Amino acid sequence: MLAFFQDPAAQKLAEDLARLTAANIGPGIGAGLAAGLAGVGAGIGIGMIGGSAGEGIARQPEAADAIKGTALIMAAFVEGVALFAAVIGLMLATK
Repeated sequence: MLAFFQDPAAQKLAEDLARLTAANIGPGIGAGLAAGLAGVGAGIGIGMIGGSAGEGIARQPEAADAIKGTALIMAAFVEGVALFAAVIGLMLATK
């Protein structure tokens, strides 16, 4: 292995590879965090919407249809925001 790095061309290639790897680590970590946190946030948001909808239906069963429709629309909005966050994170990774 030491003989490999004694060759000046191979050493330059190894340094260039290390520099490129170090330059691309940050965006990759950022993209992973963005996508992960978007998924966690969406899961928490949809869980809260479902819990509140269930509680509202338990308190007023006659308003179940209106509550279900509103909860479905709110869950779609939360999921849309999570999707946008994941796409932006992936765009940052491929920048």
